Amino acid sequence: MKLIFAGTPDFAALALKAIVEAGHEVALVLTQPDRPAGRGMALQASPVKRLALESGIEVFQPPSLKDAAAQQKIAAVGAEVMVVAAYGLILPQVVLDLSRLGCLNIHASLLPRWRGAAPIQRALLAGDDETGVCIMQMEAGLDTGPVVLRGAFAIALDDTAATLHDRLAGLGASLIVEALGKLPLPAEAQPTEGITYAHKIEKAEASIDWRKTAAELDRHIRAFNPFPGAQASLAGQVVKLWRATPATGNGENGVILAVDRSSLLVACGEGALAISELQKAGGKRLPVQQFLAGNSLQVGDRFDLPA
Repeated sequence: MKLIFAGTPDFAALALKAIVEAGHEVALVLTQPDRPAGRGMALQASPVKRLALESGIEVFQPPSLKDAAAQQKIAAVGAEVMVVAAYGLILPQVVLDLSRLGCLNIHASLLPRWRGAAPIQRALLAGDDETGVCIMQMEAGLDTGPVVLRGAFAIALDDTAATLHDRLAGLGASLIVEALGKLPLPAEAQPTEGITYAHKIEKAEASIDWRKTAAELDRHIRAFNPFPGAQASLAGQVVKLWRATPATGNGENGVILAVDRSSLLVACGEGALAISELQKAGGKRLPVQQFLAGNSLQVGDRFDLPA
């Protein structure tokens, strides 16, 4: 099948790889313009662009799809369908209508739950029992289109945003190949009940509030791993918390109840949090034993509470 693929990050690159390996003709790849990154802030190609170039596929990087010239280039391909995965640009209706079979979006949630930009993190923060991927027929609304295929799995107690991302990316790649092989597929309208929105993650959300329950803070830490990292403050110094588990314990919010080689036990609004990996500003992610070698912490010390 002749298609256009639009995507930018690793999540999308895995889907593109699966589509190419399945033997479909990817006539054009759309991806966002190169961005400055790293310490030197040099321009870097997206994972999708790098894979496309390695595969000998033409790459197109318009800053917007509202431009008539960009729309004409897409139309000239004559693709039967467009596949979209974490592209990052709005597709105007004229672009959605250019392909005979429309545009299929790979969305990392069980729609209509978690429409929007950050479904993986929001599912973890909310304590959802399961998540999945929907292959959706795109329309003008935000992730409102009918679903042609879906798959689901349970969220594990130790899943982070990173591990969920990888599992969802793999599922999405498998489902889009299945969908392309069966087109045209019947589309099922999304339910009108159970709609939630996964708003973009803001760095300010990463701050730990020790007045919350241990279960909530455990989810918080996992949801912000790897980006932007859950942040706590200790004696005015920022410390990122990377791994922790809920535990039994009582005390004033934020107070260290116990210190040993494997964890710091910190009192929360309900229960306690056993922190096993953390990072000082400017330092490396370290297990507690190594962290304590360079940072003296003892029972009674207290993490700062947010204002």
